[in-house]
Formats: sequence, structure tokens, C-alpha cells
Amino acid sequence: MIGQSVFSVKSGGRGRLSTLVAGVFLMFLINVLGDVVVQIPMPVLAGIMIMVSIGTFDWSSFTYMRKAPKTDAKVMLTTVIIVAATHDLSKGVIAGVLLSAIFFAAKISKIKVTQRGDRAKQQFQVGGQLFFASANSFVGAFDTSCHGKEVVIDFSRAHVWDDSAVGAIDRVVLKHKENNNKVMIKGLDSSSQKLVERVAVYHDNNAKLAAH
Repeated sequence: MIGQSVFSVKSGGRGRLSTLVAGVFLMFLINVLGDVVVQIPMPVLAGIMIMVSIGTFDWSSFTYMRKAPKTDAKVMLTTVIIVAATHDLSKGVIAGVLLSAIFFAAKISKIKVTQRGDRAKQQFQVGGQLFFASANSFVGAFDTSCHGKEVVIDFSRAHVWDDSAVGAIDRVVLKHKENNNKVMIKGLDSSSQKLVERVAVYHDNNAKLAAH
């Protein structure tokens, strides 16, 4: 069916009529010419399948792999290897989807924190996606050694996704508060603001750093 679909598209059959004709002809072969079809020698069918494989393979993918990002190339190779080793297309597709998800999470987990300030005020500009995979990097990017200053954390270039992200914000803010710094958070978009207001504990005067 895959080979039939590919050949139809390559031959210009992209409409409903090509699908109808293919389905009707297949039913005709099975119901009317079934006794004739079963007489075709297996080596002949094997040869046909080899030609179908050659015809349906996208040979330009070799050229693409040289230009594509390394993560895309790894996903393609992993999918092909697993399909060839297990003879199961579904396992290859599942492995490819999972590997793509892992690479995507690793890509967006990079968070950037830029610091600037003077003796009285410290400003931190946060950029990127803040979630469970980037929470530790977020906390580690802050200099919390200052004392008695006004600290501004700007999230106008970032987005807060989950509870782990809010927990990371709590850890940073509470650490600054322990050093007698006055902390202000600004620039949160509407969804991030709702999540922080619902989950965060840094605004509670009784909250301790050990809570997170």
C-alpha cells in the first residue's frame, strides 16, 4: 500500500480518483483474479518488492543529511536502523518521535540570564523557556551573593511553564531575601503570571528557602 501510494503520487495521481481506482483494482484482483494471483512465484514477488523499495526510497535524503542539523540526521538514522533491525515500522516511528522530543527539550532548555547593575541595584534579564529541564540552569545563573540591594528580575523575554519553574523562581527570590535584598519580578506574560501567583511561595513572609 505504501509503494502504491508513492507511485500514484509520483505519477501525478493526487486526487480522489487515483485512490478509488487503486482500491477498486485491488478488490478486483482479490475477488476475481485471486486464483491467478496465488500462482505468481514467490521469487517474482520478492523481485517486485525490491524494485518497490528502490522506487519509493527518497535518495535525496543522503544529500539532505549532509546539510541537515545533526539532531535531524540522528533521528533519521535511528528510525531507519530500528525499522531494519526489528522489521517493525511502528517501533522505528515511536523511537524517532521520542528522540525528537528529547532533542527538542534539550534545545529549548537553554536559559540565558544577563546581569547588570550598580552598588544599589541589580537587574537580571531572563531569556528562554523556563521549565523542569532548565530550572537548575536558571538557579545557577544567578549571583545571590549581594546584600542589601534592590534586585529586579525581568521575565519579558521568557516564559514560565510548570511547577518546577516556579520552584526555581522561589529559590532565587528567597535566597535574595535571606540576604536582605528587596526583590521585584516584572515582565511575566499573562499565563506565566497566573501560574506564579497560584504556586509561588516567595511572597509569603513565612516562607523559607528549604521549602524548595
